[in-house]
Amino acid sequence: MGTRIVVMGGGISGLSAAFCIREAAARAGQEIELTVLEGEDRLGGKIWSVRDQGFLCEYGPNGFLDNKPITLDLCDRLNVSGRLLRSRDEARKRFIYSEGKLHALPESPPAFFRSNLLSIRGRLRIIGELWARRGPKDRDETLADFARRRLGQEALDKLIGPMVSGIFAGDPEQMSLKSCFPRIAELESEYGSLVRAMIKLQKKKKAAGEAKTPQAGPAGPGGILTSFQGGLEDLINSLHHALSHAVRVSRRVSRVDRGLHGEAPFLVHLEKDVNPVPAEIVVSAVPAYVASSLFAGMEPRSSELLEQIPYAPLSVICLGYRKEAIPMSVDGFGFLIPGKEEKKILGTLWDSSIFPGRAPDGYVSLRSMAGGARRPAYGLLNADTVVANTRETLKEIMGIQTPPEFIKLFRHEKAIPQYTVGHSKRISELEQIFAKNHPGIFLTGNAFYGVGINDCVQSSEKVADRVIRFLQK
Repeated sequence: MGTRIVVMGGGISGLSAAFCIREAAARAGQEIELTVLEGEDRLGGKIWSVRDQGFLCEYGPNGFLDNKPITLDLCDRLNVSGRLLRSRDEARKRFIYSEGKLHALPESPPAFFRSNLLSIRGRLRIIGELWARRGPKDRDETLADFARRRLGQEALDKLIGPMVSGIFAGDPEQMSLKSCFPRIAELESEYGSLVRAMIKLQKKKKAAGEAKTPQAGPAGPGGILTSFQGGLEDLINSLHHALSHAVRVSRRVSRVDRGLHGEAPFLVHLEKDVNPVPAEIVVSAVPAYVASSLFAGMEPRSSELLEQIPYAPLSVICLGYRKEAIPMSVDGFGFLIPGKEEKKILGTLWDSSIFPGRAPDGYVSLRSMAGGARRPAYGLLNADTVVANTRETLKEIMGIQTPPEFIKLFRHEKAIPQYTVGHSKRISELEQIFAKNHPGIFLTGNAFYGVGINDCVQSSEKVADRVIRFLQK
């Protein structure tokens, strides 16, 4: 019998971790007995693609960026690269709603300085970023403090704040720069200026013949948003197929204990099964608040640290309209709304303009988000109120008067983990606790090293390497 490995959680992190562990064990010649335990009756966690009345609605994320090869490489190994679906080129066009109108986010420095999104003073302040003072080395700076220091208050309000809402549904006054956007912190440290870094990196890309690849900038992150014809759940189904009989759904873990002398090192207890699952290695790929309860009896300090990772609530509102009911062009990605506008949604994605096949012929699919860390109450209101608030905002911003012909609402009481100040120290302490006191337990998932799909897959690759190194000892 091989080494018994239990992966707790059947979302993208748990499934990709299990797949990578199986691959790595085969390469290393290690015999393993792998089990994936998922508490719900379906796999995927926040990834769930719902097809209803011809509309395809994503419960959670709607794609991953191809500027990092990690998820594309996973798709190659799963033999599903031929089913990948790239977003339309028009999806590069993103908008910010400010002072009563939609402003296209400029896609180049010259376009940025011609844009009226920021005042002339705000645009000149960004030029001053070249001479802004460097950040403090001895403290974990918030995104808001960083933005004010380098770019000014107006850029924080109209650019950084909406971006943080779009990625984390977060509050830049609380979020950690180096945990949320470590690359930005590195660029400041290396080049002394983000503007200087952008110019030099662009020159390097041109020299390498990569100038046509969409780059990160004011208009959004670099790379092309990528999904599947059937939505992101296609990736989950492919992982499930690859892992086959190792996966067990409707197996909710209640706690993890140390095994008694002569037993396996760990015992994974299930809610509806008197017999625990023995394991030499346990990989936790569940949300931080779930992991907190599972390890509470065995390691109280780790439970406390995991509980300190907050989550923002979010409602996702999918609305379908006939094309003629939309009195403006929806040729683009969608729009985000700065917090100072005091609206009841964070923004809206024009889903059927991003990917083909998201709405029936003659229809448009819009997906709005309400709630987040700044205004959590809006995400937790009853369904009728959330939909009414969304329609009110879309009427004001997009001029949509008629009722939608399709409505689908998803509620997440704990949607996205928030990397608040001190996050990196908490994660470092967690790693040290398990390595010292409970070798054989590993953590992965979007609560620790990045919230995007690329981040989750990369974390899975790393945890697989750590598991194999542990086995080889």
